[in-house]
Amino acid sequence: MSRPIDALLQEQRRYPPPAEFAARANVDDPDVYRQADEDFEGFWARWAEELAWFRKWDRVLEWHPPDARWFVGGRLNASVNCVDRHLATPRKNKAAIIWEGEPGETRVVTYQELARQVNRFANVLKALGVRKGDRVTLYLPMIPELPIAMLACARIGAVHSVVFGGFSPTALAQRIADSGSRVLVTCDEYYRRGERIPQKRRADEAVQMAGGIDKVVVVRRTGANVPMTPGRDLWWDELMASADPHCPPEPMDSEDMLFMMYTSGTTGKPKGIVHTTGGYLVGVHATTKWVFDLKEEDTYWCSADIGWITGHSYIVYGPLSNGATTVMYEGSPDWPDKDRLWSMVERYAVNIFYTAPTAIRQFMQWGEAYPRRHDLSSLRLLGSVGEPINPEAWVWYHRVIGGERCPIVDTWWQTETGMILITPLPGITVTKPGSATRPFPGVKAAVLDEQGQPVPPGGGGYLAILRPWPAMLRTIWGDHQRYVDTYWSRWNRQTYYPGDGAKWDEDGYFWVLGRVDDVMNVAGHRLSTMEIESALVEHPAVAEAAVIGATHSIKGQVPVAFVILKSGWEPSEALERELKEKVAQVISPIARPDRVVFTPDLPKTRSGKIMRRLLRDIVHGSALGDVTTLRNPEVAEHLRQAFETAAPHRAASG
Repeated sequence: MSRPIDALLQEQRRYPPPAEFAARANVDDPDVYRQADEDFEGFWARWAEELAWFRKWDRVLEWHPPDARWFVGGRLNASVNCVDRHLATPRKNKAAIIWEGEPGETRVVTYQELARQVNRFANVLKALGVRKGDRVTLYLPMIPELPIAMLACARIGAVHSVVFGGFSPTALAQRIADSGSRVLVTCDEYYRRGERIPQKRRADEAVQMAGGIDKVVVVRRTGANVPMTPGRDLWWDELMASADPHCPPEPMDSEDMLFMMYTSGTTGKPKGIVHTTGGYLVGVHATTKWVFDLKEEDTYWCSADIGWITGHSYIVYGPLSNGATTVMYEGSPDWPDKDRLWSMVERYAVNIFYTAPTAIRQFMQWGEAYPRRHDLSSLRLLGSVGEPINPEAWVWYHRVIGGERCPIVDTWWQTETGMILITPLPGITVTKPGSATRPFPGVKAAVLDEQGQPVPPGGGGYLAILRPWPAMLRTIWGDHQRYVDTYWSRWNRQTYYPGDGAKWDEDGYFWVLGRVDDVMNVAGHRLSTMEIESALVEHPAVAEAAVIGATHSIKGQVPVAFVILKSGWEPSEALERELKEKVAQVISPIARPDRVVFTPDLPKTRSGKIMRRLLRDIVHGSALGDVTTLRNPEVAEHLRQAFETAAPHRAASG
């Protein structure tokens, strides 16, 4: 019988790898850290040897801070490494992609079939005039045509810019215009929570706003009758039917651009993060194999969307370069019911499951009954990505989903880093709920103070990366100075500043606290919103919490908490007092929230991240900013009205 969460949280919170797992682990010797640190270039060169190269590199690294060149002089192709090199092995008939649409239809794409499709679409792009270095924008949902199009771009040396399929026409238009794309790939519609999302219509709006697009290739997803502009718009299936299934791969310099990915900037203008071919592929190949302890027979599922970097690195390039079977799902995790993901884990006998803390907290809110409906015994490893995971969610994930037998790899990395940088190695790392543990071998990280000096164990400050890593960003598209100013100017040109606060402990484990702009200063004390949120969700009533700093005339700032309650709990003034006292006990009376607002939902992007900027706008009475990227834009106005007019304990009923 499983132990209750409270009992687990009261334990020492150290979880060694299960003996059976450790005995078969890909990494079973802790000495890998020392070996990689003593010769980190040699360490990465050994990983590069696992890939297929047209020409081997002359030098592993050229480092002229803050500009790096990895595997200098080497030539390779990402599509060859993700597809072609598996065809001369028994993997040619292995499932590369297992796909399930939201309505329930399925497709299995073998490596052999993936090769045919990638080659055909590569020839389609060439026939449309796409050449090496040209940018191609992909605005697609989670359907197999998305990774096919990415790999087809890589095959001919074109640069893909994937725009998350849930983004608004305005967001898409900004990215098309900034990248200078002349070809857009989209679809007629797709399914989300049982509804048909009019993707082609949104794409048409964006093309009209952005200009510059010569050709639009449209995938038939639902078969809807959508408007097609003659001469510009073309059907994917018709183009593919006449395309040659053989396309010679373009030998790419290791430093040639593979893709650009836009991420939000503090100025409001999206930043086009540039990733190149050789170093990126080496980094994601290595981390996929070691962090996820990937085995030949595994069925691996990263539940992210390919519209984000997690999907690029750990649905497409990392798993496919390793010859893995990767699962893709089109729709919502709660359609037609809240056990959809667990149903898929059971049906496909998924072994490795990688998801976000926001999703885990949502699963907690829905309750244990949904995963309990299904046999999850195939799982042997769980992962967490996207933001710091609070200890209660970690323990719930371990207990309910992993059956207390699956190691959890809590990973820290960013769009900019391209690959996982801080993570357990599941066969050798004793994990602690809430800690991403140690840097991946070959990666050097530290916690620094304002002056760039190392913080002693037990202290907190700013997370810093002290030397280059293969999958690192090379620049911001069209604005190299912004790259230097944003990431390499806080202390010196050799130290990467990711913008996250962190602590580290006496074991050398890192505890990432979230964005520095999610740190508030209360009466001269720096408090992490993540720490307050973690304290709140330790209370049995709380499913999820978001905390922001509100301006205060005396203290400078005070915490304001927005709280979602679990099923069976009701808002009340007594519960508000109890939650405030909980934070005071766990952290300090200084951290006690000034106000707790109960709410049925929080403003979240379609990837599941809480948009705290809107919560700050609400608390400070500012005009609400752009809500087009929210999956639930209506909640922002609801929260504003609740905050302004209702007593805190009545906010949930609006």
